[in-house]
Amino acid sequence: MQKMIFVNFPVADLAASMAFYKALGFVNNPHFTDDTSACMVWSEAICVMLLTHDKWRFFTQRPIPPSTSSEVMVALACDSRDAVDAMNDAAVAHGGTADINAKQDYGFMYSRSLADPDGHVWEPMWMDPAAIPPS
Repeated sequence: MQKMIFVNFPVADLAASMAFYKALGFVNNPHFTDDTSACMVWSEAICVMLLTHDKWRFFTQRPIPPSTSSEVMVALACDSRDAVDAMNDAAVAHGGTADINAKQDYGFMYSRSLADPDGHVWEPMWMDPAAIPPS
């Protein structure tokens, strides 16, 4: 089996969260989607599992953190600086918050951060490895 990552998030409104991630460029995998969870695919190796709070509690009894916390920040590689900006614009247009942290622009690397409607933090980023300054 190919090595993959499945990021699991508790969400308050499954339909709204699915629409949010679709707007960011994720695609739904209906084989792993029902009325309690949805699999949203970023790439062949990266998927986000959106779980209703009841479904989340099936896997853990640990408390769901408030939307103002930062339990993790997931970075996603984008094809260009424009794609980073477009993802942040889509986040705002679909119930998220853009630029929750300061933009980072190092010339060879550019990133911005956003939060989904439940406060889960993402960092879309672009990097040109050929332009990285020598250490």
